[in-house]
Amino acid sequence: MSALHLYVGWCAILAGLLAGTVLGLFFHREEWLGGYHSWRRRLLRLTHISLVGTGLLNLAAAASVTQLGLAALPCIASTLLIVGAVTMPTVCGLSAWRPLFRHLFFVPVLSLIGGVADLLWEGLLR
Repeated sequence: MSALHLYVGWCAILAGLLAGTVLGLFFHREEWLGGYHSWRRRLLRLTHISLVGTGLLNLAAAASVTQLGLAALPCIASTLLIVGAVTMPTVCGLSAWRPLFRHLFFVPVLSLIGGVADLLWEGLLR
């Protein structure tokens, strides 16, 4: 299971770096996507950084298994961390496209909170 989190983590980080590179090609344009403070531009920046951030969370989860001598990540934590890594950038990107999708942010947020909480509870505190 840790190998899956390593794979998800590194793939998310690579996707975040590539997305940041694409966004960086246009950042010098003052009014690109409505200007620096526009909803669309902010959400695309959040998409890029959420890929890197959720990738790092998955790498940290995989490292926690090894460092703490656990047999594996708790199943709920594992599932929720991967769901969060997929849904956070997806909801950010969809929200940049259509602001109505912002109402779905509870899915990745609760997934990531639940995954970390379960890892703490099952993996670290017992």
